[in-house]
Amino acid sequence: MISKAYLVTSAVIFALVAISHFIRLVNHWSIAVGTVTFPFWGSWLAVICASALSIWAVRLATKWTTSPQ
Repeated sequence: MISKAYLVTSAVIFALVAISHFIRLVNHWSIAVGTVTFPFWGSWLAVICASALSIWAVRLATKWTTSPQ
């Protein structure tokens, strides 16, 4: 059973990921691990996916009702 706290926590985490990638895009920060640099299109993809997952979790959390079983 999914709890409302889990949905809210997921929404906040995904929102923070989306915001951090958006800030990276606005400030033109590059990410490099060793000799590999990550492209900016990856951050655009991350912003879209993380935002969608955050919105989805928020919508599920707002519809949440406790029903006796």
